[in-house]
Amino acid sequence: MVAALGPARYRPLTPDLRGHGAAAGRRPITFADCARDALGAARGPFTLAGYSLGGRVALHAALTAPQRIARLVLVATTAGLQDPAERARRRAADEQLAAWAQGAGIDDWVARWTAQPLFAGTPAAAAARGEQDLRRNDPAALAEVLRGIGTGAMAPLWDRLGELTMPVDVVTGECDAKFTALARRLVAALPRARLTVVPGAGHGLPREAPEALAAVLDG
Repeated sequence: MVAALGPARYRPLTPDLRGHGAAAGRRPITFADCARDALGAARGPFTLAGYSLGGRVALHAALTAPQRIARLVLVATTAGLQDPAERARRRAADEQLAAWAQGAGIDDWVARWTAQPLFAGTPAAAAARGEQDLRRNDPAALAEVLRGIGTGAMAPLWDRLGELTMPVDVVTGECDAKFTALARRLVAALPRARLTVVPGAGHGLPREAPEALAAVLDG
């Protein structure tokens, strides 16, 4: 993804979220702590971009310190589940997956994660890149991610989106119906948002359409 960015007008930073990759052992794993990590990664006002879970963390960071964010880029993400019953069901499902992940090997995790309907139809090359990235993780650490910052653990932020007055780019893949609908909701709720729908792409935008995503970031 970073390789697709244009001539350097800025320095891209790609820190791992707590519980992932090089930050697998960082605790606690909460939205507040992950937001502080994001805000501490750069000096001065900066562009903050987040994909999927990273987008939810980016929203928390922007709401924590909006004066620090010059521009926000939200990729294939959501502001949370508003219905309490739906959120409770998701929290239970996340806990079930977390309990399984604690004893799973990385091969089992990769197989289960990539089998989700969300990733159906992912081109082979993009799927291979995604699997390579997944293998940087420890399933036991990802179990704690699910418990701490999973979709079920997140209080919805829809009612607070009006506080974000910085420019926001919301990006989604054309073939990702669920998150395209969520993207349209985000754009409607954010004061200065614009929507980019990437033709032919699904949920895995950084892997499926890195050039299109880089064009938004470069913009």
